[in-house]
Amino acid sequence: MDDDPLQAFVRKSILEKRFADVLRVAGAAEALRLVEQPQFAGNLGLVVSGHRLADIGVPAFVAELRIRMPSLPVLVLGASEEVHCAYSGEGVRFLPRPFVAEQILALASQMLLQNEPKPA
Repeated sequence: MDDDPLQAFVRKSILEKRFADVLRVAGAAEALRLVEQPQFAGNLGLVVSGHRLADIGVPAFVAELRIRMPSLPVLVLGASEEVHCAYSGEGVRFLPRPFVAEQILALASQMLLQNEPKPA
């Protein structure tokens, strides 16, 4: 999710190199509606967002998402290191610019592995 359609397309393309089911949504409101659907939410493994969204501030979006799905990992791709303090909590990671595709893929992979259910 990103308010810049080109950036969102590029990031989706990067993620599709390693992950099978990547869905791009238009904004935070659509993402929050989707996580309200049990079937969708049950298959959701990670949310990746840019630091800027047109319809809601990303820190507010992340907070709302954490209320609905507290254990869902969230990766925020940010503008600079200074804004990382806006994102706190377990399962929320911030990757400041400049970053490259491999950093996004490595961090997303790590976050998904950490969130996998442990065998009983």
